[in-house]
Amino acid sequence: MAASHYGSCNRGETPAAAHHTTASLQEESPHVMASSHSSTPLLRSTNGGQGRVYHKECGPSPLRLRTICSLPDVCPKEPTGEGRDLCNGPSVVAEHNQWTVFSSKVNLPAALNDPRLAKRESDFFTKTWGLDFTETEVMPSFYLPIITRDHFGAYLQEMSQREQIHERCRTICPNKDDVDSVSSITTNYDKSRSELDQVPKVFMKPDFALEDPATFNTVLPWSHFHSAGGKSRDVASSKLLQEKLSHYLDVVEVSIAQQISLRSEAFFHAMSSQHELQDRLQETQKAVAVLRSRTVAIDRVMCQGPLWALRSALTRNNCVKLHNKLKLMAAVHQTQPTVQLLLSTLEFVGALELIATTKEVLQQELQGVHCFRHLGSQLCELEKLIDKMMVEEFSMYACTNLSRNLKEEPQVLEKERLESLVFGLLRQRKLDFLDIYSDEMIIAAKAIVAQCVADSLMDIEQIDTEVITKLADQMRLMTFPQWFELLKTIFECFLLFLQRIKATLNVIRNVVLEVLASNQKNLLLAESSSRASVLEAPQGPALMQGQAELAYLTHEGLFISDALNEVRQQDSQLWVQDPRSTVSSRMQPGLIETADSPAASEGSTIPEQNFLSSENMMPTEPELNRVIHNIQELLYMASDVSHDRCVKVLTARAKDGSLERLSSAEFVSLSQAVEAFARDTEELCNRRSVSLRGALQSQANRFVHRFHEERKNKLGLLLDNERWKQAEVPAEFQDLVNSIADGRITLPERKNSGPDDRKPAEFLLVSGQKYAVVGTVLLLIRIFLEYCHCVNDIPSIATDMLTRLSDLLKHFNSRSCQLVLGAGALQVVGLKTITTKNLALASRCLQLVVHYIPIIRAHFETKLQPKQFSVLRHFDHITKDYNDHIAEISAKLVAIMDSLFEKVLSKYEVKAPMPSACFRNICKQMAKMHEAIFELLPEEQTQMLFLRINASFKTHLKRQLARLGVVNDGGPQHGLVVADVAFYTENIQALKSLERLDLNMAEIWEQKR
Repeated sequence: MAASHYGSCNRGETPAAAHHTTASLQEESPHVMASSHSSTPLLRSTNGGQGRVYHKECGPSPLRLRTICSLPDVCPKEPTGEGRDLCNGPSVVAEHNQWTVFSSKVNLPAALNDPRLAKRESDFFTKTWGLDFTETEVMPSFYLPIITRDHFGAYLQEMSQREQIHERCRTICPNKDDVDSVSSITTNYDKSRSELDQVPKVFMKPDFALEDPATFNTVLPWSHFHSAGGKSRDVASSKLLQEKLSHYLDVVEVSIAQQISLRSEAFFHAMSSQHELQDRLQETQKAVAVLRSRTVAIDRVMCQGPLWALRSALTRNNCVKLHNKLKLMAAVHQTQPTVQLLLSTLEFVGALELIATTKEVLQQELQGVHCFRHLGSQLCELEKLIDKMMVEEFSMYACTNLSRNLKEEPQVLEKERLESLVFGLLRQRKLDFLDIYSDEMIIAAKAIVAQCVADSLMDIEQIDTEVITKLADQMRLMTFPQWFELLKTIFECFLLFLQRIKATLNVIRNVVLEVLASNQKNLLLAESSSRASVLEAPQGPALMQGQAELAYLTHEGLFISDALNEVRQQDSQLWVQDPRSTVSSRMQPGLIETADSPAASEGSTIPEQNFLSSENMMPTEPELNRVIHNIQELLYMASDVSHDRCVKVLTARAKDGSLERLSSAEFVSLSQAVEAFARDTEELCNRRSVSLRGALQSQANRFVHRFHEERKNKLGLLLDNERWKQAEVPAEFQDLVNSIADGRITLPERKNSGPDDRKPAEFLLVSGQKYAVVGTVLLLIRIFLEYCHCVNDIPSIATDMLTRLSDLLKHFNSRSCQLVLGAGALQVVGLKTITTKNLALASRCLQLVVHYIPIIRAHFETKLQPKQFSVLRHFDHITKDYNDHIAEISAKLVAIMDSLFEKVLSKYEVKAPMPSACFRNICKQMAKMHEAIFELLPEEQTQMLFLRINASFKTHLKRQLARLGVVNDGGPQHGLVVADVAFYTENIQALKSLERLDLNMAEIWEQKR
């Protein structure tokens, strides 16, 4: 207790004296401690030095002017102030003052440190103010800066030295007041404790009673009264015992007085609160009696009549609902006859809609009606029967539509019937109906080929269809024109077939798209209508009758009009809190309908149910998108099936190798027809089918092989018969070359006019240069133009044709090398020798081919795909081989003259007459060489060739002069050699196109060291 800590009265001192002692010291001490908000005793010191004793003021505290209200009773036994404060509590009749934080009857530390509790309550706040009270996180203020330790850095650094000095002084010299106060409190507590400890423990026992002999003997020991010593001693012992007990009594009374002084305010406060509570209860009893009398009057005057009117309205509504139910039952009873009537006219969609609507009505409106207990199962069986009927009807429709004559109009047979069937199948989720159409399509494609072959054989009398029954054998017996006409007829039929399929699938796709658009539109309309109804409901002047009736029955106010306002407010609050739940609760079946519009409810029940049922029965958006994808895939499949049947026609004809024996014109016409059909189907179906192109490619590879072998053999025969003499160039070949120069890499069309009067030319003019050629090269130009023309007609064989053309050019290069450089023409053709003219002519022919290789490469590059450009490297290799061959021919011409120089100059002697015979012979041979090659090779090549020959001559002459010991010393021998060299130079420069040739004959002399 506070009294035991802060002091007590001295032993033997009365409470009044203690109070007087305490009151006399009120002006001396500034120390004040409060045990509670309502009790503020002052502690006053009894002396001014050490050992001062503090006593708590025992008198009543002065009256408070501030009104005190109470929270829930946290510490009900604490002193709570004046008793009249309870009059400000809540009242059911009079208004009460607003509670503030100053109205609390205890402060927070006193409540949390209640000495009567064994431990602090962990749920002190949550049990009164909710579970979320202690979990609430207080947001930091935006107006207060965030203070960190860095803000005090300068201050701490400045005060650290002073703090150290202060701590040292504090350790050496402690505070005198602290020592005095601690010692005084300790002394008072120990003194009070020691005084109480003087009282025997027997007086403190809870079961203390003097009636107990043992207790009585302990308190009043008879040994003091019967001891030796006489009466005077007994009297002294009695007085001593009396003083001892009086002293115990004084000690206890002082302690009790101190405790009473602490609890006096609480006692008087409880007494005054009891009287106030009784007055309040009486006032409350009177208010309740008045309220009950008013309620009885309101019930008699304002409630009984309106309630009777409401009961009548409810009865009328129930009768209207019963009438509507009966009419609905009559309509349901006519369902089966109506369905039979619709099926007789093939109105599957209407029958299914009626069945679905009836089933929904049975489940929602007429559930539990005994007379309709078997109607649901009957409708399910009827629905299954309709499913089978629709599938069979669609199969019959597909067979009829695909098997009729392809040239008949319209392309789509009975469009309305097809749309009705598709809509019904979609509604029943029979999404596999396209598989039925696919099977019928494959059967119809086979029948088209058989019918076309049968129609073609009717005009061919040479084929007996009774003996030869297989279609493949019949087609192989046809001639190519007959079979080609049959193939074109099949192509035309399949194009019509695909057009019909595409038109039919477009109708099906349109139905699916309409259903998809309808589903999306209905969904948007439902959402918008629900949103609009919910938004308008809280603002509308009228309420649903069920809510109005509930308001009339349960409203507790004086006026019925207040009920409507309360219901509107509740609706608006519900909409703000959870609009979806409000909408769903209002759309639930079974709510009481508005009494003002029974006809509207009667007419709108079934259509709304039909809308909902049809929306639920239709496939979902992903399912409809999958059907649209399957429709497109079915069109692709139709294109593939058509190509596959045409492949069988093509392979049946090619089985005996007849397609490989076609001429290039026939194969090109076949390729063009196939490409045209593939292109038309691709445009029609947006599908690039590869089967027919693959079969044509296979036949094209065989054709290319035969095409190449024929021309390679032809080129080999021409080379073996070539005599390597300059040939005249016909005018048609010059026109061919001119067309190539104009960018037309193709064979010109043959003219049927009379014979050409133009004379053949001696040279072939190509880009302003004259080329002397042999006849084989002219035919080679025409051959590689045939390759290019074939690639133009059949682009798919460009890669294979390029490889074959590369092989052809390599063959020409290698074979011409064998015949000319290798002198194979001596044995093959019977030439006597390979002359320089033959070599120059071969070199010029090779140069012409090299000139056309880049043109051929550019042409093939336009026909290849970018990923196939790697095959163009063959032309680079061929160009290198040709250039190497041309260089070898040039080296061969130089080698011929080199051997001549070596043979003639080895016999050269420096002696008169001049010019010597050796030099005259050399000049003669050089003139023959120039005469042989001058008209064949261009001027630049002639000059380069003679420069190389001259270098060889100078080398051999220099070697011979060194062997003879002739030097340029101006002697007689030097003069003779100079004369011969001048003769040589004069003769060489006298040759045509060699006038400006720099021979540099000074190099024949040894340089002086």
